[in-house]
Amino acid sequence: MAERTLTPRELNRALLARQLLLERVRLPIPRALERLGGIQDQYAPNAYIRLWSCVEGLRRDDLTRALERRSAIQATLLRGTIHVVSRRDYWPFAVAIRASQRDWWLRVHKPRPNERELARHAKKLRTLMADGPRKHEELVEVAGRGWAMVGPWLELVRVPPSGTWETRRANVFQTAEGWVGPEDVSEDAALDQLVRRYLAAFGPASRDDIAQWAGLRSRDLAPALARLSLRRFRDEAGRELLDLPRAPLPDPETPAPVRFLPTWDAVLLAHARRAGVLPEEFRPRIFSTKTPQSIGTFLVDGAVAGTWGYDGGHVSWETFVRLDRATAREVADEAERLAAFHA
Repeated sequence: MAERTLTPRELNRALLARQLLLERVRLPIPRALERLGGIQDQYAPNAYIRLWSCVEGLRRDDLTRALERRSAIQATLLRGTIHVVSRRDYWPFAVAIRASQRDWWLRVHKPRPNERELARHAKKLRTLMADGPRKHEELVEVAGRGWAMVGPWLELVRVPPSGTWETRRANVFQTAEGWVGPEDVSEDAALDQLVRRYLAAFGPASRDDIAQWAGLRSRDLAPALARLSLRRFRDEAGRELLDLPRAPLPDPETPAPVRFLPTWDAVLLAHARRAGVLPEEFRPRIFSTKTPQSIGTFLVDGAVAGTWGYDGGHVSWETFVRLDRATAREVADEAERLAAFHA
């Protein structure tokens, strides 16, 4: 039975709290990544900026060192997009989505790939990387320009310094087994952890929200949802929302400070619409055919209020709404701090 109906404001503050956007925290980077459910990272600085927005005293080289020490892992995971996750979360995420990713891979590519051929190429690439990481060009030499078609048949990770703030092109790869360690989780345990991570980072949420974020089908989640002990709420439209026991639900009047977000931030994506962080009238200005990479945004009182960009040592910003003098000063001060982080 649903416990109660949650208002949009309650859902907004719950999401901000879990995404560490109500106050900066002191956490090791791997724990912060777990709290956030990982960070989408098509553009290398994204993870740095997102962590800066929520971890007290973060320095740029903190994340670079975590990637070098393998406590943070960069790889293609959820929805077939690049993410940075903790080492502890890598295999559960990869295993939980593997079957669905393989099925999707075979359905969307025309002509339909030959699974035996994909497995053969995966074996050749695994052999190539047995002695260490390899550059993109070396993978092409072995498996041709279609090497990336191997996709879910060979989990690869991006190896630093490639894919870092300092060396943004991610063109050095290693097998997950070689970089992270051997696969160490069952499919059931992996799916359970995936669901728990999502709800801890983005809940309360619907079954469809979890599936959309992970790149799974809603029915794929049924076994995990049956196994886990969950709270149930409703939103104002009557939709069932799932949550972890004792997960935070802050007072809806909790103040929300100005925060700057990178491109493609997860709180703005479709699975998080229920929280109203991106007002729908502004969505076309952030995600459009002209800006497929999206645009950096900033939040005022828990909602997108404008965009920002960095150039020549300065963070410029443009507001979508009228700001009072105190709020404009808060935005300007946070922009100065972000410019200093870039520099």
